[in-house]
Amino acid sequence: MSPALPRWRVALLVASLAMLAPFTLDTYLPSFPDIAAEFGAGPARMQQTLSIYLLGFAVMTLVYGPLSDAFGRRRVVLVALVGYVIASIGCALAQSMETFLLMRAAQGATAGAGTVIGRALVRDIYAGHEAQRVMGLMMVMFGAAPALAPVIGGLLHDVAGWRSVFVFLSLFGAAVWLFTFRRMPETLPPVARVSVAPHFVLASYGRALANARFMALVLVLALAFAGMFLYIAASPELIYGLLGYGVNDFWRLFAPLVCGIVLGGWLSSRLAERIPPVTMVTTGFAVMAVAVSLNLLQAHWLPVQPFTALAPLPLYSLGLALCMPNVTVLALDCYPHQRGMASALQAFLQLSANALVAALLVTVLSRSLAWLSLGMTGLYLAAAMLWGLWWLIYGRPVSIDPRGGGPENPA
Repeated sequence: MSPALPRWRVALLVASLAMLAPFTLDTYLPSFPDIAAEFGAGPARMQQTLSIYLLGFAVMTLVYGPLSDAFGRRRVVLVALVGYVIASIGCALAQSMETFLLMRAAQGATAGAGTVIGRALVRDIYAGHEAQRVMGLMMVMFGAAPALAPVIGGLLHDVAGWRSVFVFLSLFGAAVWLFTFRRMPETLPPVARVSVAPHFVLASYGRALANARFMALVLVLALAFAGMFLYIAASPELIYGLLGYGVNDFWRLFAPLVCGIVLGGWLSSRLAERIPPVTMVTTGFAVMAVAVSLNLLQAHWLPVQPFTALAPLPLYSLGLALCMPNVTVLALDCYPHQRGMASALQAFLQLSANALVAALLVTVLSRSLAWLSLGMTGLYLAAAMLWGLWWLIYGRPVSIDPRGGGPENPA
């Protein structure tokens, strides 16, 4: 693919691949009560349908990265998308909770390819601020998915029941496969490919895990995103229980979140040439600090009202969207010759954090807005402190190691 290809076209391709994850995660949330009733599942069991999807997603990202570095981006993602369609059909046909959980794990295992390979694809084509602009533009396009997903799910649920949601996901997966097949050329030439031998892959992951510069960036993004994901994973309890809304009211949470993501992605793309990535990330954390402070105040001092409960969340997602494209590019630049591997480990740790939030925190913290606000604050503070430490050690300009081991820094 030529760098002369319009940025919007590359962003649209990457966004379409990335949209599978939020659609698979969010579209069936309005159907939680009916799925639980049909399979006789309690709240903890239903949370497993989120966490097992995220774990399947996370584990397989570690496979897709090295595979795409060895065999190319296009072939790997097309095969994974076929698996996704089959898994979605399996969810629609499930007759027991055990089968449903198995198919959810399969959905996660196959949806992960698009996220990992899409990020690597951008860095195959673009460098520097151009990569940041495309990542930001992708977020503008991708940002609508979390808002649209529960709305579409609620409408389908009302018309044809919860199984129709997974029929829709299978059709959506087929559409993404067709679009990818027609529009995605190979971006990794054979000369740039690396070994997929297990010892090489394991050694590469070992070096990445030991790379403090890379791991700090990955954990910064994972923790900051988890602060927002806590509210996404708790949305059935938040919408139905704490705020007293119905099945078609999930947009009240997701639409504001998406507005923040879209605005932040647009600003990140527009300002990429004028503001260095490190400054953009620091600005994003400042915006998130305001959001977290307002969230704590409203949750502990004001009566429960939908507007005040949800108002700080789009500000948080705006700050997060300022951070995400820039942190992603900074992390992938640590391994310019193994971007698939770097993208895979980044996705794995972010999704593992999300899975832990869904499995361990949501059931406890979703009992009240005050507890949810404290959970978001804790995750944000961990991310902010880690970013501050990274900035102190690595925040000045560095050179790129020509051997592909990542940026060198005398610190």
